[in-house]
Amino acid sequence: MTAPPAPRATMKDVAALAGVSPKTVSNVVTGTVVVRAETRARVEAAMAELDFVPNLSARGLRNGRSGIIAVALPDLGTAYSAQLVHRIVAAAHDRGLAVQVEETATEPEREKELLSRARAHLIDGLILNPIRLEDSVVKYADRLPPLVVIGEVEQNRADHVRIDSRVAASEATCHVISRGARRIAVIGADDDPAFETATSRMRLAGVHDALREAGIARDRRLEVNLLPWTMAGGAEAARMLLAREVDFDAVVAFTDSIAFGAMHTLHDAGIRVPDDVIVTGFDDVELSAFTSPSLTTVAFDLGDFAEAALGLLESRMDDRVSPPRGLILPHRLIARASTSASPAGYHP
Repeated sequence: MTAPPAPRATMKDVAALAGVSPKTVSNVVTGTVVVRAETRARVEAAMAELDFVPNLSARGLRNGRSGIIAVALPDLGTAYSAQLVHRIVAAAHDRGLAVQVEETATEPEREKELLSRARAHLIDGLILNPIRLEDSVVKYADRLPPLVVIGEVEQNRADHVRIDSRVAASEATCHVISRGARRIAVIGADDDPAFETATSRMRLAGVHDALREAGIARDRRLEVNLLPWTMAGGAEAARMLLAREVDFDAVVAFTDSIAFGAMHTLHDAGIRVPDDVIVTGFDDVELSAFTSPSLTTVAFDLGDFAEAALGLLESRMDDRVSPPRGLILPHRLIARASTSASPAGYHP
């Protein structure tokens, strides 16, 4: 005969073992009150020893919240997405929040499903990175739950965290121009609306700003885009560029992943970086410092980005009526070996 299961540990059991009050245990579980690190550590050790599982459903009945938020990004397979999610999950944990991670790809239906979950109080709020406003539920939904939009989609319906991608792309382009480049290829944007995203539009505008300032004419043959923005996509886009048989001496790639793929294709074609062609990326993912040559890139603090998004989301969960707020976080260009030479150029 099977022995009956051991009774489930309660907050009182945890409190007794940790030598604190049940209220202190509740504060540790919910994250609603700051608890001293030493006390928190004792409570967490007691919870682990007793295999204590918080009753989040009961908590939700009391305060109307689940303690869960969702984060939805277009492509979870990129290095940038992995690092951003890592930062958001860590910052959410510090606030006593669990995180549900979703991939939206280019499917608006996935965004609608997430909004439905928020309205049903299955999640307390949503951090969303739409690809294009015209395809996003942010534009069309009648009533939005607590929501923070991250990325380049420009809108005035929800709180928003971003960097100034147009200025950043302009600075990257000005940098390669300062190294002597004049035939500047762009991988991440072109005139094809099928591949256009809010990010590609904004960063291409920044490139054009820099070209105009330098008196360099735009050459559409040097602009290539291919979705998804992955290393494989960057490699294929670079092959498309080479097939056009046009001169170029720099590549401004709109993500580091694109740049990695492009550098691979250039190497296979016998084109030297940075001696023949210089290359820049965007996002400063961890690998960018360890490629050979290391990658010049646009950087911003992902920890600050995650904290800003979560701060706005928590404020919106408490205050549903205030006007939407927007935060633009600082960025910087990190010059590395991939732009360390005055390029001789590629001449097919």
